[in-house]
Amino acid sequence: MAEKAAFIGLGVMGYPMAGFLQKAGYEVTVYNRTAAKAEKWVAQYGGAFGATPAKAAEGADFVMACVGNDDDLRSVVLGPDGAFAGMKKGALFIDHTTASSEVARELGAIAKEKGFGFVDAPVSGGQAGAENGVLTVMCGGSEADFARAATPIDCYSRSCMRMGDVGAGQLTKMVNQICIAGVVQGLSEGIHFAEKAGLDAEKVIEVISKGAAQSWQMENRYKTMIKGEFNHGFAVDWMRKDLGICLETGDQIGASLPNTALVDQYYSDIQNMGGNRWDTSSLIERLRKLTK
Repeated sequence: MAEKAAFIGLGVMGYPMAGFLQKAGYEVTVYNRTAAKAEKWVAQYGGAFGATPAKAAEGADFVMACVGNDDDLRSVVLGPDGAFAGMKKGALFIDHTTASSEVARELGAIAKEKGFGFVDAPVSGGQAGAENGVLTVMCGGSEADFARAATPIDCYSRSCMRMGDVGAGQLTKMVNQICIAGVVQGLSEGIHFAEKAGLDAEKVIEVISKGAAQSWQMENRYKTMIKGEFNHGFAVDWMRKDLGICLETGDQIGASLPNTALVDQYYSDIQNMGGNRWDTSSLIERLRKLTK
């Protein structure tokens, strides 16, 4: 008999991730705040949808969530209609939300009390990674829970690694976002400098991308950055949410993040320019505005 899974949150990431689970042979029940999205998913992939997270989680061996932030996560997990209320003993909750390590530990402790496992498993790879099933997943949880989680996660990932106990996945995702922030700002300044120097920015990137300056951001974003097109992925609003978590956690653990704090403020400038939904490569637009 096929194992049952529930997927809570059908945004740009969760929608295709849940689809890969269904395609792999899991019996998937989905939940989304906007019911029409859940109905569309069922029409496309099969499976079923639940009226509440608790209904979706009933009888599931695995329950996945991919929502916006700590508060969103608590709202779909806790309370009489939350996923935890519907989960059976021995089931496993896998949280793909990018959230704080505190909420991961909080929910992990509640899950343990209720008799089921918990793995925090934030992802990297963006919308394209989700749609192509090649996400990178960084996990926090017991070795036994991770070993169980790895099989369904494999349906939509190309890399999945246990980083430590509950909360370690979220801490690793913070490292990921810290690194991305610095790289995108550096790439923005490089392209901006090339433009101001009268160089052909595309040719510049073509040549330097063969050397030590190469990065994923350079390879995948330089052409759209030059064109001023910023509708290709992770939104500035979400990046600011993530960097806020990074900075708050940095204060708590005594980590100095001066570059991250600066880039967070630059993204605030982008929001003030109306770029809330632009992707993170839009940092270059701030530089262009400053020097007009």
